[in-house]
Amino acid sequence: MYFVGLDLAWGEKKQTGVAAIDAGGRLLHVGIAQDDASIIDAIAPFTGEDCLVAIDAPLIVNTPTGYRPAETAFNRDFQKFDAGAYPANTTNPLFNPPRAAALATALGLDMDPGSNSNRRAIEVYPHPATVVLFGLEKTLKYKKGSFDERQRELLKLMTLIEGLDNETPRLRANRSVAWVELRRRVEGATKASQLDRDEDPVDAVIAAYVALYWYHRPEDVTIYGDYETGYIVTPTLPAGNDAAVPQRRGSRSSLENRLIRAMELLNDAQRELVAIREALR
Repeated sequence: MYFVGLDLAWGEKKQTGVAAIDAGGRLLHVGIAQDDASIIDAIAPFTGEDCLVAIDAPLIVNTPTGYRPAETAFNRDFQKFDAGAYPANTTNPLFNPPRAAALATALGLDMDPGSNSNRRAIEVYPHPATVVLFGLEKTLKYKKGSFDERQRELLKLMTLIEGLDNETPRLRANRSVAWVELRRRVEGATKASQLDRDEDPVDAVIAAYVALYWYHRPEDVTIYGDYETGYIVTPTLPAGNDAAVPQRRGSRSSLENRLIRAMELLNDAQRELVAIREALR
């Protein structure tokens, strides 16, 4: 079973973030794609059999104007965290038909969130997911603002994602060479266009993790809306949601997490060195 995340651009001229996780939480792929054909090629290794593809884009759009019912209900809970959804309707040519639905159809994926199919596509939204998963009072501002603020907030998000290595379900991002390289690029960025390039893959990882989270913890996920009028799947806000609080228990600090990961990587490197030395004898 694979869990794929797409931070889908509204048109084929802009890049789409792509990520894939296996059932054990290993981050197998993180990168970008462009047009529909390149997206399908990028995720082909993970969508041939059982898969759950989480798409950050409107999937089912039947409302002629204004907000879909799912967005109205969703915004009542998440607007206060700066995580509200934009309206998706058929008046907007970008959603008539939705690009996400065309991709799901091309991949042969069931778009009904209530289906028991082993091959499905769902609509997700990374911003509210981060609010719930990380107990944020407001969304992190890595999309807009000054370069320094965007870089700082994106790195904070990446550190929080790395901390999911100690949560349920586990996400083993720091074991991915592509993720480590992505973080290096963000740390070394000197202009906004570089952050524009690298924020989409990060969002795709969140989308993929929401799919994994739903698979392992369906009781902790809310589906706003329905299959007929459109829906959004996201981790559930705690009861009395005036402020988000982490649903995790016994979490370590980010510094402790980094130390543990560094020790694990060092141990892996030492074992590899021993193996190489044995092979050279």
